[in-house]
Amino acid sequence: MKRKTKGSLKDPLFCFGLIIVFFGIFLFSNNSFLFGSLLKKGKTAFLSVKPSCALTTASEILGKSSLEKFFIRPNKQPANESPNLLFVTKDSLVASGPPVYVEVRTAGVLVDPENENREEIIEYTVQKEDKLLAIAERFGISLDTILWANNLTANSKIRVGQSLIILPISGVFHYVETGDTVASLAKNYKAEIEKIIVFNHLPETGEILRGDILVIPEGVMPPKQVVAIPGTNIPVPISYFLRPVPSSYRITQGLHWFNAIDFSNGACNGPVYAAAGGKVQRIGLDRVAGRFVRIEHPNTVATFYGHLANILVKPGEEVSQGQIIGYIGTTGYSTGCHLHFAVYGAKNPFGK
Repeated sequence: MKRKTKGSLKDPLFCFGLIIVFFGIFLFSNNSFLFGSLLKKGKTAFLSVKPSCALTTASEILGKSSLEKFFIRPNKQPANESPNLLFVTKDSLVASGPPVYVEVRTAGVLVDPENENREEIIEYTVQKEDKLLAIAERFGISLDTILWANNLTANSKIRVGQSLIILPISGVFHYVETGDTVASLAKNYKAEIEKIIVFNHLPETGEILRGDILVIPEGVMPPKQVVAIPGTNIPVPISYFLRPVPSSYRITQGLHWFNAIDFSNGACNGPVYAAAGGKVQRIGLDRVAGRFVRIEHPNTVATFYGHLANILVKPGEEVSQGQIIGYIGTTGYSTGCHLHFAVYGAKNPFGK
């Protein structure tokens, strides 16, 4: 027996088998250390030798920071707009949302301005070598639509950096004033009542309020009339409007569509104050503005508060200057927590 065993150790195949066994044990026992080191270095080769046919790892394609975006990270803090807490049986609290939070990208980052299903009015910044006709074709609307919306003519020159109002569909937009009806607008712009109602998501009755901004699909601008929102340059006493946010908030975007500025300090859930006393005209959830409140003031001026996390008032309610009407959020098309504050019928006193 000793001779057989001793002789077998000299057998090349037997020795090779022993090597494979020991090597396999070594691999399994050091699995976490070996493969952890290799992944950390972004290698797919074994023992630092990368064959030419080796697959490229996800971390090599995306980079570590990009790869992390696709995964829930339990060590991260909840999103700014965490679920509300609800009382249960008067002595317990429970979250109204799911127990796991993910890092959220806001819709503002994801929206495609050239999407053929877009329903919102946007601003476009003129780039080098842009032409009006090319811009119209790019957004799938008529040249007249751009000219009417921006009070331009076919001979107008545009400059780099200039902002243009871009409608989502060929036609015109209209700022609703006292006395306007859907029927009168359809007649004035040679459009169809049903299309106005459907595109603007109006109730079947066609009810509209002063301050509404409507898109008139396939509408035609009447001769000698320009698109304008009345009073945007009419000044009001600086003391008339209260700053609608706490002093820690600063202006992060100057005047933009429509006669609005943005306030932010980088955080959600700060209070939003009524800039002046008046009546809540409309509240709602808009694809662009998110949760919003619009207040009509006694001097026919209206103020608009968008991207709210929560709303504390209801239509028809009388509010006082400085009353909290909601909380700052990032709803709608938003790149982060901020208040979109617009003034209809007067100059925005906080604009620059």
